[in-house]
Amino acid sequence: MKKELIMGLVYIEVGIANPGRPKKMAKAKFLVDSGALYSVVSEKVLSKLGIKAESKVTFNLANGEAIERKIGNALFQYQGKRRASPVIFGESGDSTLLGTITLEALGFALDPLSRELRPLPMILA
Repeated sequence: MKKELIMGLVYIEVGIANPGRPKKMAKAKFLVDSGALYSVVSEKVLSKLGIKAESKVTFNLANGEAIERKIGNALFQYQGKRRASPVIFGESGDSTLLGTITLEALGFALDPLSRELRPLPMILA
């Protein structure tokens, strides 16, 4: 899957699947957001995959606004690695984001200077 750099922003194509039906996968273009903990995927895409929301959570935006979104779990696949991670059900106007929890679960980190994804040492301590 390819990586795209647009004006300092890093986009990658990632596979998303339902943990209960991992063979049915959708692909989406994600903005790698090192400032976001959770990944965001359109509620329409998650519903088509049969991924159900577990609960609703209140999130604070950078401008101080509080919003409520559904959250569940999905499988993410990138460069041959497939890992489970929490996912926010995106609503109209929400960007498709790959947050740090998903990125680290997949074994990658965003190098802030080069804007490249680097393998993350998997440390068990």
